[in-house]
Amino acid sequence: MSTTAFDNLTTAVLLLDHSLNVIQLNQSAESLFDLSEKRAINKKLSSLVPGWRHFEPLLADALRKGQMYTQRQAQIELIGGESLTVDLTVSSISEPSEAAVIVEVTALDRYLRIDRDNLHREHQEGTQQMVRGLAHEIKNPLGGIRGSAQLLHQELQSPELKEYTSIIIEETDRLKTLVDRLLGPNKPSELRPSNIHEILERARKLIELESDFSIALNRDYDPSIPDIWIDPDLLFQALLNILRNAMQSLGKTSNPTIKVVTRTERQFTIATVRHRNVLKIDIIDNGPGVPVELRDNLFLPMITGRPDGTGLGLSVSHAIVHRHGGIIEFNSEPGRTQFTIIIPLEVANI
Repeated sequence: MSTTAFDNLTTAVLLLDHSLNVIQLNQSAESLFDLSEKRAINKKLSSLVPGWRHFEPLLADALRKGQMYTQRQAQIELIGGESLTVDLTVSSISEPSEAAVIVEVTALDRYLRIDRDNLHREHQEGTQQMVRGLAHEIKNPLGGIRGSAQLLHQELQSPELKEYTSIIIEETDRLKTLVDRLLGPNKPSELRPSNIHEILERARKLIELESDFSIALNRDYDPSIPDIWIDPDLLFQALLNILRNAMQSLGKTSNPTIKVVTRTERQFTIATVRHRNVLKIDIIDNGPGVPVELRDNLFLPMITGRPDGTGLGLSVSHAIVHRHGGIIEFNSEPGRTQFTIIIPLEVANI
């Protein structure tokens, strides 16, 4: 195979010698493992990629027996603790040659994420339709209850009895507010070119004012990110909800910290649509993490881990980001929770 064809393969391919040292790798392998060919040549891959040592017995066995081996959805740990899910194929070369083993590695994380996102999106849309239908059924009689209570309030002379009608009116208003939040954003979107960092700074300052304890709010912004066509008020609300959740989770954390990172990424797939460029916003906190029992349904309405929470903040944020053609992902473990908002940089029709 020509060098050009070898480098243009989308599958990561490495050629190893009889001592399992790297003698050649293509550009896909360099990108996947974040290696340069100069750095990798004549070295064992396990010395460059920590998780590779688990596969060296498999490579040695393929070399010794002259057989092909395949592992599906194997996990490879990279430098820095990140893990990749891959399909791995190992083939020995029987002809006399400097190369002894061919390793083919197909990264699956993107495909698994697309499948997971599509399934989650379908589940979310079905559940939200049910919740919206229920919310409408609740909202319709609330106007009648409030109106009747107001009329009764005007007719009553006793202050003690008026106190009861005032409670009915106040509680009806509270329920109406709750139902409106269940229904999600209902104003038409007003798209305009907006600076994402200005929106993030507004949200950050508000969180600093709301917090009743000291939080380190660190920013790692990419100043080269262009203005993006969005509804800035809606996206501000989505980001504020996520930052507020992070802040509220840090109440019992020593040295509470929230970090906000902005980057762009090329060739990213959202709901089977490939986008040339997307905006990525990471909101990372060092709190206790999302409870395991909530993770599968975290973006559904009324799901919350706090006794005083409504469970609507993340649901509303998900709906807003979805309206912008984007997605929200999260990873959580004790000491590190990361929410990632991904929005296409192309003009969205919302």
